[in-house]
Amino acid sequence: MFASFMAWIDKRLPVTDAMNKHVLQYPAPKNFNFWYFFGSLAMLVLVNQIVTGIWLTMNYEPSGDGAFASVEYIMRDVDYGWLLRYMHSTGASAFFVVVYLHMFRGLMYGSYQKPRELLWIFGMLIFLVLMAEAFMGYLLPWGNMSYWGAQVIISLFGAIPIVGEDLATWIKGDYVISGATLNRFFALHVIALPLVLVVLVFLHILALHEVGSNNPEGIDIKKKKGSVPEEEHSKFEFHENYKNKYDIVDAIPFHPYYTVKDIMGVAGFLILFCWVMFFYPEGGGYFLEKPNFTPANGLKTPEHIAPVWYFGPFYTILRVIPDKLLGMIAMFAAIGMLFALPWFDRGTVKSIRYRSKWHLINLIQFAICFIILGILGTLPATDLANLIGTIATLGYFGFFVALWFYSKNEDTKPVPERITK
Repeated sequence: MFASFMAWIDKRLPVTDAMNKHVLQYPAPKNFNFWYFFGSLAMLVLVNQIVTGIWLTMNYEPSGDGAFASVEYIMRDVDYGWLLRYMHSTGASAFFVVVYLHMFRGLMYGSYQKPRELLWIFGMLIFLVLMAEAFMGYLLPWGNMSYWGAQVIISLFGAIPIVGEDLATWIKGDYVISGATLNRFFALHVIALPLVLVVLVFLHILALHEVGSNNPEGIDIKKKKGSVPEEEHSKFEFHENYKNKYDIVDAIPFHPYYTVKDIMGVAGFLILFCWVMFFYPEGGGYFLEKPNFTPANGLKTPEHIAPVWYFGPFYTILRVIPDKLLGMIAMFAAIGMLFALPWFDRGTVKSIRYRSKWHLINLIQFAICFIILGILGTLPATDLANLIGTIATLGYFGFFVALWFYSKNEDTKPVPERITK
């Protein structure tokens, strides 16, 4: 009966064909390692954020008078409301953890290089929309840190020549941060940006499955048809879309091999996620800040205004530059450089395993500088912090400049033709 039902569906909507092409028979390199967990974990956290967000909106009131009280109502009176709220707040931080690690894996193994430039751009667009989504959601609890954090970030747009003040007023919907600001941020957070995010994730996956997954060796498993002897073809049967165009070598079907592996990764992730959610939901003030447990007050500034930790690196870049306009340009340039990464890297070798020691050193210093910038972004601004932040900012941008120069004639190791490990 089930087979007959699916046959009826497939005549009207190619469900089975799509499942085979994009999941069950999708050819994946046989040497995926730990770093390849984070793509599927990002999908898991996205689903968590959407589902818990829907339930939270059922009891949330997007108004200046009722927002903070409605959050308290969710935490104290709604059945399991505290659990939904902590799943959502912990999930926001978990989202950025897995996304940052997913991006770092791309940097290590050259997953942004030809022919995956568009795949990388879609990923960066997801990152950009995710930051906007997190910023909009950060205001919704209507706590004092949320209020003043939004005040600081929105005021940056006022530094733009000619249109800045009008743009800042338009974003706020008022001359000050008010219920009008909260209401429009709520609409963007729960409707507009999630729709854009889901569409971008869909395009990201389509682009991935068109060019194929990269792997730790940086070797393409999809060879031009007829370029590989028949006896060396993979013994597994893949979807005809792949078999008709390519010789698939050193690959295994995504299911059951990587579905089982991802389940193990999900299990490990959920153990850590639940530990944080049940025993450490505030994250020492990094996930839920202490000033956010008091209502928004435009007359009482928190002792230290700082963004959530995942905005820290870019906030530090903004803060170490004295001029507000130049600081904002540098902050957005830091993100723009990531978009342009496929064109900064002029090399042909993808994986860090076969690139020069200079690339390894450059990548390590970039990661260290990014972490330092993130830590400084959550700390008060001092002369020493600004000095260290300036050095880390130079290291951040220096990564791209150095990559442009040495990648063209980089002294690389010989790359094997087939996956060896």
